[in-house]
Amino acid sequence: MNASPNPTKTEFSIHPQTRLGHVSLTAASLENEIAFYQQALGFQVHWREGKRAGLGSGGADLLRLVEESNVKKYNRVTGLYHVAYLFPDQRELAKAVARLIVLKYPNSPTDHIMTKTTYLDDLESNGIELYAESPEDGTWTMKDGAYITTRRDGSLSDGREPLDLDALFAHLNEDDKLDISAPPETRVGHVHLHVRDIDEALDFYHGVLGFDVMGNVRNFQMAFVSAGGYHHHIGLNTWQGRGAPPPPPDAVGLRHFTVELPDRKAMDEIIARVDAAGLASNMIEDGLLVHDPSQNGIVLTVKGK
Repeated sequence: MNASPNPTKTEFSIHPQTRLGHVSLTAASLENEIAFYQQALGFQVHWREGKRAGLGSGGADLLRLVEESNVKKYNRVTGLYHVAYLFPDQRELAKAVARLIVLKYPNSPTDHIMTKTTYLDDLESNGIELYAESPEDGTWTMKDGAYITTRRDGSLSDGREPLDLDALFAHLNEDDKLDISAPPETRVGHVHLHVRDIDEALDFYHGVLGFDVMGNVRNFQMAFVSAGGYHHHIGLNTWQGRGAPPPPPDAVGLRHFTVELPDRKAMDEIIARVDAAGLASNMIEDGLLVHDPSQNGIVLTVKGK
């Protein structure tokens, strides 16, 4: 469901079948992070090579971790606010939330009306969102500088209500097991980034990469962009401070996130725009690495490459 009936488009748009792939993080302790994602989220270790590992739900990697020495968490810098893992339905989300509650792991179940979600941090303070779509319960728009959430009956919500856990857990069966792997349909639904300036970020994500602007809520210091009318693939905010610097080299957190194009033609169109804008880029193993103006890394690749 669209976040807005009239997303802002340039004369070009990124291919509507564009999706997000894995997110890559710098970790202080590979062992501890792997143990957390296995126990708390049910991720599997797909591969491990020295101080690097790929994790997910049995298919393509959802998360890659790279351990580096003497790294730490910094505040008031740009980088990852959260990576959001999308579950196929509310029943699978209910299992994930119940799992966290059984483990007594701190999390914040929240009802965004058109999505049901919970928020938590991993052991190194990387933000995580676990969510499922629930468009049957209502919708939200970001229009004329306002964020408006409307329930199915037409009443308004602030879009950040406590999640009704009884209603969520009603999707479970008595014999459901919680200590199982995340469902294979789990994928990265969106990422939400700290940036130094919203308009500058939109010039890059919209004006160069071609994501459509689904809304820019200035009083929230937040904007959303997406491909193909999805409510958002990338969230942008200045909650770490307008003009926030990038994290130092010895920081844990985001290395890059991956944008998967459906074919080579769609990839080449973006590469041409990146080159025309005079932006630095570097071909790495996973694809073409570019950085937004806040120095958040993005790898552009063709799906299935």
